[in-house]
Amino acid sequence: MEMTKVNSSANQVRRSGGAPLVVAIAIAVVGVLSILIVDYGPWNKPKVQPSVIAHYSTTGEAARAAGAEVKPTDPKLQVEPDPAGPKPVHPANPTPH
Repeated sequence: MEMTKVNSSANQVRRSGGAPLVVAIAIAVVGVLSILIVDYGPWNKPKVQPSVIAHYSTTGEAARAAGAEVKPTDPKLQVEPDPAGPKPVHPANPTPH
């Protein structure tokens, strides 16, 4: 008896499921390129002015020039205030410690 190959290359079934993967990769590449173009395109360059040309060197100066009143922030409280409402009642017979 002679043994025959069951899985010969002529009898193999070919899977053609790679098309969705190729489409997904193409969409991902187009998306990444679009984001890079939008973020770093020639129309999105920052316009940095040197301090000699800039009118105000601080935000406070610019706010005052626009007519705003600049006030310092309130300092934080070191301890929290007592809660509003009645004081807790002490028990009539305190437990000994």
